Amino acid sequence: MKVLSVVGARPQLVKLAPIAAAMGRTRHTHRILHTGQHYDADLSEVFFTGLGIPSPDVHLGIGSGSHGAQTGAMLSALDPVLDAERPDWVLVYGDTNSTIAATLAAVKLHVPVAHLEAGLRSFNRRMPEEHNRVLTDHAADLLLAPTATAMQHLAEENLAGRSVLVGDVMVDVCLRVRDQVAGSSILLDALPHTLDRTAPYVVATLHRPDNTDDPERLDAIVAALAALPVQVALLAHPRLVARAEAHRLDLRRGALHVGRPLAYAEMVAAVLGSLGVVTDSGGLQKEAFVLGRACTTVRPETEWVETLTGEWNVLTPDPHRLADGEFARIVTRGAPAVDRGTPYGDGAAADRVVDVLEEWC
Repeated sequence: MKVLSVVGARPQLVKLAPIAAAMGRTRHTHRILHTGQHYDADLSEVFFTGLGIPSPDVHLGIGSGSHGAQTGAMLSALDPVLDAERPDWVLVYGDTNSTIAATLAAVKLHVPVAHLEAGLRSFNRRMPEEHNRVLTDHAADLLLAPTATAMQHLAEENLAGRSVLVGDVMVDVCLRVRDQVAGSSILLDALPHTLDRTAPYVVATLHRPDNTDDPERLDAIVAALAALPVQVALLAHPRLVARAEAHRLDLRRGALHVGRPLAYAEMVAAVLGSLGVVTDSGGLQKEAFVLGRACTTVRPETEWVETLTGEWNVLTPDPHRLADGEFARIVTRGAPAVDRGTPYGDGAAADRVVDVLEEWC
């Protein structure tokens, strides 16, 4: 069996790591194609080295651009690669432009597509990711769902016949890295240099267009973070930095300590050392949940509804509009005394994915 994994963004590289390891334990052929959607070294290359992923066999080098331009460039570049490779499966991950582009290119060439992390729904049609994941699910030949909720969504869309519950591969790598960094000194150079490492802090990330494109909204969110009574390690995504510069907003104010995006092991260590997380990222919500840290999500919805159990994750779409002190109370609430369970699986999802791909091949 020959599998071509198509990735392009940080969360996909995290998911790729356990798949690459599981494929490496078999006699199957695994090829990796990187679209170049995330071209920043902090969002791409460090994940290959840090997570032990083999170097990409093909790198398209697409780079940034509007959604249409980026997706179109990928489609054009993917056709000759798929013609040359002719894999048994094109394996796509998550909900990015790389995912929908690879799916469209493959199905038009009659190459089977398997969608890893199928069935997630935010039901927010303003999110480009929502369209990507829904369209991919309906075009793909095999839907690899991470949770029972995702399986239910697929069944409601009449896709149950090609859906399989495998668990979440991000849990595989998160648990492995958690055990590796426990007690290590990996954070010495990872957190912003202005942060007092002897004092409590929260980890914060922001990058979604709904939070960064409007200058008034971004300024209000940043001001709410800056007013927190605890240090904030703001790990600044390139999109956030670019939008802040374009809006002439100062990210370095109040409680904020601005740093670079972290390699995966550094991020796991940062979350483990924190009071909690503030984010609009889907992946970081789940990682905080798996690592036992409270998460505050600056969005009106989440695809990972399981994280909302017992207020392990609290949605705060407008933190600046909460009553005085309420945002601070939510962010610093600490880990709830509620059992999280294991809704995302037991850490062996990647092996199940390979088994299902082989069975359906």
